[in-house]
Amino acid sequence: MFEINLITLMFFLLFLYPLIKGFLFKFSSYGLKGDVEATNKNISFVISLILGVYMGKKIFIFHEEGLYSEIFSLLPQSFVLFIEGNTLFVYAVIMPVLILLLYKIFLLVLNFISAIIIFPLIDSIERFLFTRKNMLKRAAGAAFQIPRAACYVLLAAFTINIFSLVVPNEKLDKQLEKSGLYNQICKGIIIPVTNSQLAKQMPEILNNSFKIVIKDSGTGEVTRADQSGNTIVYYNGVTLAEGVRSNAQINEYARNLASQEESAYGKAEVLYGWVGNNITYDYEKATKVLNNDFEVESGAIPAFETGKGICFDYACLYVAMCRANNIKVRIVTGEGFNGVSWVSHAWNQVYIPERGEWINVDPTFYKGGNYFDSIRFELDHEYGEIAGEW
Repeated sequence: MFEINLITLMFFLLFLYPLIKGFLFKFSSYGLKGDVEATNKNISFVISLILGVYMGKKIFIFHEEGLYSEIFSLLPQSFVLFIEGNTLFVYAVIMPVLILLLYKIFLLVLNFISAIIIFPLIDSIERFLFTRKNMLKRAAGAAFQIPRAACYVLLAAFTINIFSLVVPNEKLDKQLEKSGLYNQICKGIIIPVTNSQLAKQMPEILNNSFKIVIKDSGTGEVTRADQSGNTIVYYNGVTLAEGVRSNAQINEYARNLASQEESAYGKAEVLYGWVGNNITYDYEKATKVLNNDFEVESGAIPAFETGKGICFDYACLYVAMCRANNIKVRIVTGEGFNGVSWVSHAWNQVYIPERGEWINVDPTFYKGGNYFDSIRFELDHEYGEIAGEW
C-alpha cells in the first residue's frame, strides 16, 4: 500500500502555493515588486538563520580551532564560564541576536540590489508582456515565484531540523527518516553549513543501525523484560557479554597503546583516538542491521580484526581496551542526532578517578569532531541508559 510521507507532502504544498498564486494573479509589475521585497525578507531570514546557528555553534559551543577559537578567547572569562554551563542560553539568546543582526545586513544588501537591477528588469518584462496573451502572463507570474517557493521549503526544513534536535519525537523522526526530499535538503544544504563533519563523514548513520532485541531465556521468544529477570538482551544479535569479550591480542595492544600515559584520563583519551581513527564505519553491516539481519559478527573482537563496525562495535572495542588498562568503563545506549533526525545509538562513559566522575566518550562520532569529554554531547546525545559497567 502506498504511504504518503507527511513531511514530503508539506514541502510539496509549500512549494506549490506561491506558484499557484503567481499563475492565478498573472504577471504584474506592482505585485511582483511587492513579492520581491517579501522574498528578500525570506531569503535574508533563511541565510541569517543558517549562518547565525553556524556561527553561534562555532564560536560559543565548539570553538576548538582557528578563527572561532581566537574570537572565543577574547570573551570575558566570567561570560565564558556562564555560557559553558548554559548551552540553552546560546540557543535562546545569543543565536537570535546574531540572526537578527545578519538579517538586517542581508536585507539591506538585497533591497539595494533589487532597486538598481531587479525592479528595472521587472518593468522591462511588464512592457514586453503588455500586449501578450494572458496565459503567457500567468506562466511568467508562476515562474517568478520559484525563488520564493524555494525559500518556503528551505525555511520549513531548517525549522524542522532545529525542532527535531531540541525536541526529540519518535513519530516525527520516523517521518523525517522516510522523507527523501528532507534528507536531500539536510545532506545538501543544512548539514554542510551548520553541522560540521559528522554526516559528511558517516552518511550511513542516518539510519537506525543499532537494534536491541529482548528474548525469553527459556523459550527464545521475543518478549519484553519482566521483573523476574528471565530475559536475555541482544545487541545487534549478540549479548552484551559476547560483545565486550576481548582476547590476548587486543589486551596487549591496548596496554602498549596507552603505556606512555600515567593518568586514567590520558589513557582513555588515547584509546578513544585510536578506536575512532582506525575503525571504519561498516556501511554494509549498517544496512543489514537496519533490515533486521543479525547474521553478522558484532563486538570488540570482530571490530579489531576487521577494522570495521557500527556504533555497538566501536563501543564494545572501547570497553575491551579500557578494561585491559584497568579503566572503569560503561556502554550507554540511547539516541544520537545525526544532522537529520534522532537515531538509536550506543556510546561509552569512563570513570576518571582523579576527577571522581564519569565522562562521556563516543568513538563512533570521532570523525565528526571531538566527542571525548566534550560539551557536544549535550547537543546530539539523548535518553542515555547504562547497558553495562565494568
